[in-house]
Amino acid sequence: MSLEDPATAGWTLQVAHTSQIDTIVLAAARALLDEAFDGDFGDHDWEHCLGGIHALTWDDGQLVGHAAVVQRRLVHGGRAWRTGYVEGVAVRPDRRARGYGRELMAALQDVIRLSYELGALSATEEAPAFYEHLGWEPWRGPTSALTPRGLVPTPDDDGSVYVLRIPGTPGLDIDLDGTLTADWRDGDVW
Repeated sequence: MSLEDPATAGWTLQVAHTSQIDTIVLAAARALLDEAFDGDFGDHDWEHCLGGIHALTWDDGQLVGHAAVVQRRLVHGGRAWRTGYVEGVAVRPDRRARGYGRELMAALQDVIRLSYELGALSATEEAPAFYEHLGWEPWRGPTSALTPRGLVPTPDDDGSVYVLRIPGTPGLDIDLDGTLTADWRDGDVW
């Protein structure tokens, strides 16, 4: 799906599953993420972006922004929540503060609201105000991961996890001060 918004004249927003994106475009997205995260975006980070829905922003034929949402299971309050987990949100450094990030997140939030019970992400130190402005709430309680060794606390991630509640989700009684546990994956769990 491609959208063009009059407010973003010249921009094109592409929303597609990983399988629908050409390998050349995926390579360009990976390069954009490497540049945007100043070389601190590894192979596991890229792998976490794959297999879900990508939002790609183009301006004058150049890829300038990327974000993805993948399915994960987060455990809270005695149940596993089908969660749309946001990964790889970045805008090229020379194109920041022009609304691209907002457009990327709006597209993914639509996907999350239609397909999941909860949205979640791990924010960089620079991003909390951005996500809060878009309706994401900081998780105040402790975080953990269900690993091959069992339940392991992840205190280094406390304070960086944000959730997006989906109105109308049955049983959406989440306690932002409670424990939130992520399913296991290689690389950064959150």
